Parts: sequence; structure tokens; C-alpha cells
Amino acid sequence: MRKGSFRCPLMVSKVAIVSLKPNAEQAFKEALKLIGQIDDLNSPKHSVAIKVGVFDPKADHHTSVDVVDAIIRAFNKAPQIYLAESDNYRGKGLERLEKWKPLFSQRVVPFNLSEDTETKQVEIADEKIALSHILFKPNVLVSTHILRTYEQGSVLKNLLGMIPDRKKVRFHKKLAATLMDIYEAIGGIDLAVLDGTHLALSVAAKGRRVPANILIVGRDAVAVEVVGATLVGLKPEKVPVMREAMNRGIGESNIDKVEIVGASVASLREELHRLIAQKN
Repeated sequence: MRKGSFRCPLMVSKVAIVSLKPNAEQAFKEALKLIGQIDDLNSPKHSVAIKVGVFDPKADHHTSVDVVDAIIRAFNKAPQIYLAESDNYRGKGLERLEKWKPLFSQRVVPFNLSEDTETKQVEIADEKIALSHILFKPNVLVSTHILRTYEQGSVLKNLLGMIPDRKKVRFHKKLAATLMDIYEAIGGIDLAVLDGTHLALSVAAKGRRVPANILIVGRDAVAVEVVGATLVGLKPEKVPVMREAMNRGIGESNIDKVEIVGASVASLREELHRLIAQKN
């Protein structure tokens, strides 16, 4: 794909930050209203793949049931919704998706990306990788993960879980390029959702966290990642995957060019810093 093919200034640079109170469904509806709705994505013609990021089901470092439920409800016209994850050395994809079992139905189904036999071979970090068919257009792809102070990313880091084999650790040596190779190969992320129920201060299973009670939503996953990183005190220009996205002309990696709607970044950042200081 040509450089810059994912940039659409009329649509992708708007990111909403909303309070999760009183509930996730109302918050998500408000966020979609602020960014201009998703009528083009919510269609009976398109199935939806929601890629959740759940590395270790014993750790509470993944999008909540309530937030995933709100995403599902927003796509009320989609004929099929896949909650997608792959195998890793912590276990099988379907086992790790049990977190969201209360949401399963005939329309909403768990999907193990590692067991799909209908795949498309693409080149990722100089390897030929067979990715599941549900990740490609015309299906709609939603990436959702948590707000965290992790310099490797969140909704974009979530892309690594699309690789079907368990030995994904080999890609960490060239992680930024790997993530952007996946992004380009699948045609991009249609909707990115950062669940800020809590701000995770560590990726460890028993890591510290503070309540944040916010939701960050946008059509440009790079811009959503930039806003999340800025809120937690990271410098986006120093985050490897942000630099890689900028070099490839993917999304909007300059926080000053992202149209942020809803809550104030400055006030939220100050509040989060206060909570972090209290935790320390």
C-alpha cells in the first residue's frame, strides 16, 4: 500500500474522551456522537471483529465486559460479531476469551485466530504469516485495550495478538515495524477504543493501577494511542510505534493536530498525575 494511504483528515483525526460514569454504554454512545458516529461501519453488510487484548486471563489488564458490551451494542446492525484472540504461551485463545462469556450469543461469538483455516498470507517483519480472514476488509475491525503507562503501546500493541502462533516474543526485537506491517497488511483499524476504567501503571499481573473512569475513542488508532500516551505522561514522539507510524505516514501522530473532543486533556492529565502520586 502506498505511504500515507491511511490518512483521512476529514475523519480520522478526531478523538473523544468521555467519562465512564454513569455507565459504559452511555459513555460509548456519547463518544461516538462526538466523533461523528459510525453509520458507515454499522451495517448489515459487514461483520465486525473486535480484537481484545488479553495476554494473561488471571491479570485484569484487558477491556472490561461492560465496555466490550457497549461496543457490541453500538454495532446493532452487524450480522456477526467476532470477539477475537489468538493462542499464546499462556494458553489457548478461546480459553482467554472466557472473560467475556456473558456476552456470547448466536450473533456474538468467540473466535480463535490461531484455529482459522481460512487465512490470507501476508509479509510481516520479513516473515510470511497467515492471518485470519476475519481481520480483512470488508469486515470491520475494532481494537480495544486498556489505558496504561506502557511505552510499547496499547490499541496498536494489540495487533501483535493477530499473529496466530504462540511464539510471538520473537517479534519484540522489531516490534514497531511488526505492528505497522500488520496494520498495513489488514488495511488498518476501523475503530479504536481505550478502556480507561483504570490506568495500569505496570504490565505485571499484580501491577499497580489507579481508577481513571474514562473512555478514549476514535477512528484513527494512531491518534487514539497518541492521546492515551499523552494523558499518562508519555511523550508520543519517543514511543517507537508512534515514530514508525509517523515515518510511514499512517494516522496522526502529532498531538497538536488531533482534534480532541469531550474532556480536557490538560485537566485529566493533572488528575491522573495526582492519583499516581498518591499511589506512589
